[in-house]
Amino acid sequence: MRQHDVQILWVFSRAALRLGAVAILLLCVTAGGCQRALFPKGEARNQFQVHDEMRQRYIPAQEYDVFGAPQPALRARLLR
Repeated sequence: MRQHDVQILWVFSRAALRLGAVAILLLCVTAGGCQRALFPKGEARNQFQVHDEMRQRYIPAQEYDVFGAPQPALRARLLR
């Protein structure tokens, strides 16, 4: 084999190694995505939310505009 052929084989083997590493990384990332949610929708996220719910002063985090799109309820939460 000539020197040029050895260099080409070296480049292809490095590319195959990188492709294999990317495939393993992608497999690990996708397998880790099948876990339960960190913050379930029904549970309180902090102690202040629990306090407000206990005293019937809970203000929702989102409100809907005239078109039905959710928006943050900043005015209701800041001016209570």
